[in-house]
Amino acid sequence: MLQIQKRLSNSFFGLLSLPATAMGFALSVQISALSWILTTKYNLDLHEIGIVWAAGPIAGIVGQVVIGLLSDNTWFWGGRRRPFILIGGTIAALMLLALPNIDKINDFFGVNSLILVAIVVALMLDLAINISFNPTRSLISDVTPEGSERTKGYTWMQTVSGFFGVLAYIIGAVWGNYYLIYFGIILVLVFSVLPTFLIVEPRDLKASSGIKETEGEGKTDLSGLMKIYIAHGFSWIAIQTMFVYIIAFIQQKINPGSDNETGRIISISFAVLNTVGFILPAFVLQPLAERFGRIKVHTISISFMALAYFGMVIAGHSEYVLYILMGIAGIGWSSVVSLPFAIMSEKVEKGKMGLYMGIFNLSVVIPQLIVSLVIGYFISQAPDKNIIFIISGAGMAISVVLWMLIREDRKIKGAN
Repeated sequence: MLQIQKRLSNSFFGLLSLPATAMGFALSVQISALSWILTTKYNLDLHEIGIVWAAGPIAGIVGQVVIGLLSDNTWFWGGRRRPFILIGGTIAALMLLALPNIDKINDFFGVNSLILVAIVVALMLDLAINISFNPTRSLISDVTPEGSERTKGYTWMQTVSGFFGVLAYIIGAVWGNYYLIYFGIILVLVFSVLPTFLIVEPRDLKASSGIKETEGEGKTDLSGLMKIYIAHGFSWIAIQTMFVYIIAFIQQKINPGSDNETGRIISISFAVLNTVGFILPAFVLQPLAERFGRIKVHTISISFMALAYFGMVIAGHSEYVLYILMGIAGIGWSSVVSLPFAIMSEKVEKGKMGLYMGIFNLSVVIPQLIVSLVIGYFISQAPDKNIIFIISGAGMAISVVLWMLIREDRKIKGAN
């Protein structure tokens, strides 16, 4: 075991964040490039794009839960989470390579259906991300004690991952989405493979937690978890609506002069969102959460995101106002992708972390399906694309109210 792991030093938290960063970067490429490439290169309409985006979440419903359960109860290649990170990272890199070559794949196999090939590629990419994301997040819980160090693990995860997410959108904005895709292939492979061989996983998860459980008693708080899942789900209805359909809002309300200009505005918007998203978690949210409580800090953070979404409806019809509002939305984004994992992980038995982390993912993928299969239809039919941020604002406002109803666990907060 490396000394940095024994000491739980900042460099170890940085290393521990890299596998999740690999999957986050793959997701950033997907968000930045998928709708753009399907619209501009393959000429799919909004409804068809929604169908493509629905393929991955469908796989995720089963994939995350199954992979989480398997990773809790298997051990090979020297780890519990390691094998799934390695396999998922490799598949994700291959599917990124497939993105700009969907037409060539279609011609090679004689499928004669671009949308079918696009669905398969999106399905495999999202499945690969799901295969790896669960173990990368569970790994953080496996190797950190409960309390402040656990929170530090997840906030560092978002800070490091968010930094590279910003890099992804900067690459897309400056050099274009094709450069972003090929850079992503290399990064995903390196960050998935190398760190997993440097981090030592515990064979006995209960012993590694540093706590003693009474025989016959479980630590999992099912009622608390259900409240978290539902509240988090409404956050993702809001966020996914923005991710998938912001292109339509920009095309109608800002009216860029070309497809490349549209892609540039999308890339800058997400770069701004993720810049705030990576700066705040480790340096602002973690100390505030230790002082005031994770749930309270999270609730206030996503309140800013709700306000930003409603601001888009009122004043987001200028490129630069859009960037400002995306920065405000980044306050909520920084919390959504960090604090809920720390909150959820301490309501679960450590030996079942993968399973419940997989179930937690349902609060992401089910909203994604709702957005793609239901909300997407209404957005495509609506003449005024302000509806995109009306839906996003309403979904986030509901999430704020639901998080306010969840009790802060003072006993767990700040424990070592």
